[in-house]
Amino acid sequence: MTYCVAMRLDRGLVFAADTRTNAGVDNVAQYRKLHYWRQPGERVIVLLSAGNLAVTQSVVSNLNEQLAVPDPPGATLFNVPSMYRAARLVGDAVRDVRRQDGAALEMSKTGFSASFLLGGQIANERPRLYQIYAEGNFIEATDDTPFLQIGEHKYGKPILDRVARPEMRLGEAAKLILLSFDSTLRSNLSVGMPIDILLYERDTLDLNREARIGLDDPYFKQLSASWSDALRTAFASIEEFKI
Repeated sequence: MTYCVAMRLDRGLVFAADTRTNAGVDNVAQYRKLHYWRQPGERVIVLLSAGNLAVTQSVVSNLNEQLAVPDPPGATLFNVPSMYRAARLVGDAVRDVRRQDGAALEMSKTGFSASFLLGGQIANERPRLYQIYAEGNFIEATDDTPFLQIGEHKYGKPILDRVARPEMRLGEAAKLILLSFDSTLRSNLSVGMPIDILLYERDTLDLNREARIGLDDPYFKQLSASWSDALRTAFASIEEFKI
């Protein structure tokens, strides 16, 4: 399994994904699940993936093959006019893989499992963020719900529900997302480091804030320890239940 989360903010977008995949306790591997495409000054598109690794890799490969064709006759991530159309394109790629592999997968225990978070900015359009399902349809993040999650999201969701808001600074949102990862890592062995994280500043139409956070990352270690201490202090300060 995996855990991916993205936030759409007034100032831009923040994306993060773990890198663990497993097909049982004795078959654990590391794969990148954060992908992006850019044309500096024109568009930035970021895709996070969760689910069956063979399916998600096929979807990404389909998108890349479209870009490899000189003067492509159809839509690609580099010529769609909006992020909505980019989401439609990814949804179509998911359906193409389902048509090819879906029947065989549904006959196995695995099934057809894939979900994606797609975000970015094209030209003068404001940054947008979508969650794309295995059926190829999707929803969009809003000011009321500025974050989206896929994979093992239940452990990291409570803190996001309480704290996330569109007016947050990018670094502040990144801190919140990493805290949601800290909670998930403590409770679920199918999610593992390193974590890939990317911050996109609105209207820059380029990417220059990306990092991979490993087990020995000093900031993440400090963040985790400080959060544990803060929770213990807050718990101790609340009056005991009496009956």
